[in-house]
Amino acid sequence: MADRFPKATTTSVTCDVLVVGGGPAGSAISALLAEKGWNVHVLEKDRHPRFHIGESLLPHSLPMLERLGVLSSVEKIGITKYGAEIVSPYHGRSRILYFSKALDGSQPFAYQVKRSDFDKILIDNAVAKGVHLHEGVRAKQVEFRKGSTHLIQTEDQSGQPLTYEAKFVVDASGRDTFLSSQLGGKHRNPDHNSAAVFGHFEGVKRLPGRDEGNISIVWFDHGWWWIIPFKDGTTSVGAVCWPSYISTRKVPLEQFLKDTIALCPPVAERMANATLLGQAYAAANYSYRRQTMSGDDYLMVGDAFAFIDPVFSSGVHLALNSAILGADVVDARLRNAPQYSHCMREFQRTVRLGVKTYSWFIYHFTQPAFRNLFMSDGSILKMEEAILSVLAGDAFGKSPTRLPLFLFKIAYYLVYLFNFRENRAAHRRRVRGVPETVTSLKDYAVPHRS
Repeated sequence: MADRFPKATTTSVTCDVLVVGGGPAGSAISALLAEKGWNVHVLEKDRHPRFHIGESLLPHSLPMLERLGVLSSVEKIGITKYGAEIVSPYHGRSRILYFSKALDGSQPFAYQVKRSDFDKILIDNAVAKGVHLHEGVRAKQVEFRKGSTHLIQTEDQSGQPLTYEAKFVVDASGRDTFLSSQLGGKHRNPDHNSAAVFGHFEGVKRLPGRDEGNISIVWFDHGWWWIIPFKDGTTSVGAVCWPSYISTRKVPLEQFLKDTIALCPPVAERMANATLLGQAYAAANYSYRRQTMSGDDYLMVGDAFAFIDPVFSSGVHLALNSAILGADVVDARLRNAPQYSHCMREFQRTVRLGVKTYSWFIYHFTQPAFRNLFMSDGSILKMEEAILSVLAGDAFGKSPTRLPLFLFKIAYYLVYLFNFRENRAAHRRRVRGVPETVTSLKDYAVPHRS
């Protein structure tokens, strides 16, 4: 049960670790640190369960969920996902890529989950392990004091302030990027910017048989679509679009989403009898990262360090991975253990590798050259198996993907050059309007009502 702030401005709470953010990264790292015996407090600005997107899990996330002790609970709320359907109106067909055909086929499936349910499972697990959860509380500022504990100023939803005193601070605030907002150093990708419009629907046509739970990814002229089925029969549907298209919106968001669906026949056919549940949502979806992810007695995990794009469903996977590695870093720091430097180097190397691996694919995913390669049947020099490994979440160098991925990139640039004009024009359409803010929204969980 969540703690509530006392109504006094002079009161402070002391702890070993203060985690800002109760999403997947914050829940995971706090649970692991509590297991190690540390006094951990988590601040979450909202209250669980809360709406969020990022509902498609990756196969290689399942061992991490098992490590956290929540896999059986996630299985109960999820629908099994064996692969990804890629739909190309430009080729007039679709392909289903199965995780079982990856270089490492040990993780042949994952789950689609409603994030409100999934995130609550994770935070409840942390509380059950001894984490102190404070919901409806926003971190405002940190005063780092070298050689001493650090002071974190917070405020609850009624405006009541409270100070926390902690030996270590973990920023798991997601796209709020709490520490970067205070310390600076966050840089937007100058070549990648987009915005998502999305909602939950009932009545969306599903793939047949065993493929019912697979995610569908559909290209169209203004970006790409996701179609993610849930166990209860509802479906998450959304479009990630370029700024030049989003800026044309003159109608309410629900109508804009409906009009955008009509522009993509494969999606429109799946949604011929669909009904929007509740409201439509929108969110800025720009890519960013920070140069550094740690400092004296602080660490950034998940989207607090870097955000790419949801096309390969990498957000939760990268968040869990950084949280699990980060727990060892924090533990070693608090114990003044000699392996602290090694843990930190491994944390930084692995997190950066994961972000780098996904970034290249995400930034090239909508290019004609990429579409042509992706829709080609057959595999040469294990390139397809390596890409499937990345799609399954094997993005940290654990399987021998390096050479086939390098060969795929060479093939991509050759195809790009062969159709240079078409690919260059597509790139220009994608980046047009990137410097401009296409929506004032900062978080997926915030509804856009106008």
